[in-house]
Amino acid sequence: MKKRYLLIALILLSITSLFIGVKDITPFDLFQLSEEQLEILLISRFPRLMSIIIAGISMSICGLIMQQLTRNKFVSPTTAGTMDSARFGILVSLMLFASASPIQKMLVAFVFALLGTFIFMKILDRIKYRDAIFIPIVGLMFGNIVGSATTFFAYKNDLIQNMSSWLQGNFSMMIQGRYELLYLSIPLVLIAYFYADKFTIAGMGEEFSKNLGLNHQQVVNIGLVIVALVTTVVVLTVGMIPFLGLIIPNIVTMYRGDHLRNSLSHTALLGAVFVLFCDIFGRVIIYPYEIPIGLTVGVIGSGIFLYLIMRRKAYE
Repeated sequence: MKKRYLLIALILLSITSLFIGVKDITPFDLFQLSEEQLEILLISRFPRLMSIIIAGISMSICGLIMQQLTRNKFVSPTTAGTMDSARFGILVSLMLFASASPIQKMLVAFVFALLGTFIFMKILDRIKYRDAIFIPIVGLMFGNIVGSATTFFAYKNDLIQNMSSWLQGNFSMMIQGRYELLYLSIPLVLIAYFYADKFTIAGMGEEFSKNLGLNHQQVVNIGLVIVALVTTVVVLTVGMIPFLGLIIPNIVTMYRGDHLRNSLSHTALLGAVFVLFCDIFGRVIIYPYEIPIGLTVGVIGSGIFLYLIMRRKAYE
């Protein structure tokens, strides 16, 4: 798949996204927009589009980094407990700092997401049976334990309704003033691009990395910090978008190979296109109501995940 096709798809879907909604606005209205239509585009439609694109790009690249560092194609923020740990951190911030600002909540959630990711990596180091499918199952089990603890404390502190907004990703509330935190993902994605070659080398193993003069642990830590911070920002702003960081890098790997730098831009574009498609699908299937993005991505993503597992088994 050539990059220009992904760019064309992204542009077409972006235009489509801007003109889908309860309030009818057509491309022809751009030449004579009313004040109400202009407000809808600037306050609601455009912020929603930007948040979809940024979330799709950043979460897909997070999955690519994790798969490279763990040398496992089935590891992602969804299957490594990173998302669940970030949600637990959000709950802790609500319990201890009820009037905390979004930045303060992000910092608390980031610490928990990073801690959860490091715990998963330590578990990974201790597992002798390194089967490609066994590893993410362990990660899902770890994530379920963290998720159960989150639910327990949410019920105990009467915060279950507050936490429900983070159970499923939803772009319907993305308006001006509520999505800007996502812009923090952009410099992190750029850092990932500059470290792409180092992540590729680190993914070949600690001994190989050290022989090439690479500080393996430092590079791994940088990668995990990027993953934890981006995941925290997306979960705090949009909610949980399952399987995105798992399926997109796998699809790109099928036609671009395993080299991270070569597949980074394709992963970013395909991630944005996929989330845009799922969002538009969720908005039109039961129009004028809409299905949350977490549900559409979860259903489609889990289907692709099963296909990838069966495809791998077929080649064994």
